[in-house]
Amino acid sequence: MKRIVLFFILFIITLTSSVQALSWAYSFVVWNGNVYEVKEEKVLEDEVGKIIGKVKTKPNDMTGNYYGNASNVYPKGTKYFEINSIPTETAIAVEVEENKWQKADYAREAPFHWMNLVTKILPFLIIIPIVIVILVRFRKQRIS
Repeated sequence: MKRIVLFFILFIITLTSSVQALSWAYSFVVWNGNVYEVKEEKVLEDEVGKIIGKVKTKPNDMTGNYYGNASNVYPKGTKYFEINSIPTETAIAVEVEENKWQKADYAREAPFHWMNLVTKILPFLIIIPIVIVILVRFRKQRIS
């Protein structure tokens, strides 16, 4: 009887536990707090301006959360460039292969994520105590 109950419990667990991941509606990159939808439109080499950033993080495929310069398709290190004739608020170029770029049109503002604050504030939170310790030690040496 115990074996039947154990088998039944295991059977129920295997049926009900499934792994699911998000399916993204389109390829995107995030730069400077904005989401850009990557289009099939190619950008010619003479239209590509200076480098403005690169993919640094990947979204969580289970929750869909992302922060910083992220992309759901392109690997970390993929570079973003200005397009000479278009402001970056409208579109940017994404290097999809070496010396091949695709246009990414502005889609919307990126959602807030707490890690965006951490990555901006953390350097100050590290530097300030170090400066305070140095100043205190310097002051103690002057008093002695």
